[in-house]
Amino acid sequence: MKFRRRGLLINGALGILLLGGAGAIHNALGLGGATQEAAVRTVAASRGTVVASVSASGSVESAQTRSLSFGTTGTVEKIYVQVGDKVSKGQILARLDDDSAREGLEAALADYQAAAEDSGSSSAAYAAYVKARIAYREAQREVTGTVLKAPFGGTITALNGAVGGSSSSSEGSGATTSGQSGASTGGSTGFLTLTNIAKLQLTGNFTETDVARLKVGQQATVTFDALSGVSGKGEITQIEPVSSTSNNVVQYPVTVAFTQVPKQVKLGQTATVSVEVGRADDVIALASSAITTAGGQSTVTLLKDGRQVRTPVTLGVKGTVTTEIRSGLSEGDQVVPPATTTTTGQQGNQMRGFGGGGGFTGGGGQPPGGGGR
Repeated sequence: MKFRRRGLLINGALGILLLGGAGAIHNALGLGGATQEAAVRTVAASRGTVVASVSASGSVESAQTRSLSFGTTGTVEKIYVQVGDKVSKGQILARLDDDSAREGLEAALADYQAAAEDSGSSSAAYAAYVKARIAYREAQREVTGTVLKAPFGGTITALNGAVGGSSSSSEGSGATTSGQSGASTGGSTGFLTLTNIAKLQLTGNFTETDVARLKVGQQATVTFDALSGVSGKGEITQIEPVSSTSNNVVQYPVTVAFTQVPKQVKLGQTATVSVEVGRADDVIALASSAITTAGGQSTVTLLKDGRQVRTPVTLGVKGTVTTEIRSGLSEGDQVVPPATTTTTGQQGNQMRGFGGGGGFTGGGGQPPGGGGR
């Protein structure tokens, strides 16, 4: 009898434990009568500044590049520079053998002087005088053309000839040249190329929607892919009227001249130009990700007294991070970002609250409106 009573007591205790465990599992799975309300995170509407900008990428190039050639043909006698040399305006860069040109100039001068003395004797003599004068001036240009000078200060970036070669042998050598706007376009036929590396620019391709918000004279900020934390300043100097199409996207080239160039910047570096096209100061601002726009109507989900209320809002300046709210919200209002759907095999992930909105995700155990401030 004694052993039987002990067995009954042990069995009873085990039964109670099993029932308690089953009840705990029942409640954990939400199968009981109690429900657990999931807390949601919110983002607050606050006062601040909203900035809208448009951007495009391109590469750093010189705004002043020229392919230079001699003014006449001949044999190269001397080259005074090499690639990488810095030169000043008017500096002699190279010269040709000018013996033949100077002999021609002396002969033309003698003919010109003789014709000038006899120019008043008859109409034929005057015509001969005019012809001799033209020939003399042409001979002067031939002599001048044997010397190649720098039209502006800059750096020699290409040299396509050698001493003893012909001044015309550099044609088709592929040096850089200047387009109408002063940009390097390639395909030069010059003897050498002179580039002003202190006068830089960038040409970016903006979409047709963005270019409509740009105008000549607007200020721009330039950042560089290879130079973290380094930025320069610029100004829009040209908006091309003719578009190009890339991947079915209509784009317009926009040239930005640097007004402030960081010393680390080099020709050819990839950069991004950003232009501010809208600004609103001291306004109600909200994270752009918390706004839903459909059918021309923008709305937000406002949290009021624990209830989520869909509320229409009027938008102003639209920035990349925040958007101006002109009506529909007040400072301090708590907005629930749109939910995101996450597909997983774990029930815990499926039971999360609202996500998205720049990192706004559900967080159990927090009171409504307790996050995002």
